[in-house]
Amino acid sequence: MSNRADDLESQVAELQAAIDGLTEELVETKERVRQLEETTEDLETEANEPTRAGADGRTTAEEQAQARGTDERRDAEFVASDGVDEQPPAEEVEAEDDSDDDGDDIIVA
Repeated sequence: MSNRADDLESQVAELQAAIDGLTEELVETKERVRQLEETTEDLETEANEPTRAGADGRTTAEEQAQARGTDERRDAEFVASDGVDEQPPAEEVEAEDDSDDDGDDIIVA
């Protein structure tokens, strides 16, 4: 029977060693999770803060336009209205069409 008792004692020792090892791993894992959570919170806090104190909610394009001294919206409006101004008035177009009308038009049916 002493042989059986020795086997059981060695099994208990092995199981106790396994439990101790797993407990140590669990403690290390919990510490690592805590560190990761802190890092995540720090990153989220940084992401929620404005990138610069003087940003005033402006976009990068607006900041660049201000630095250049131009306004891109104004430039876009100028280009859009510039194309409209280039069209001749309707009376001038009709007058040009009438001057070409000398009755020699060829009509193909």
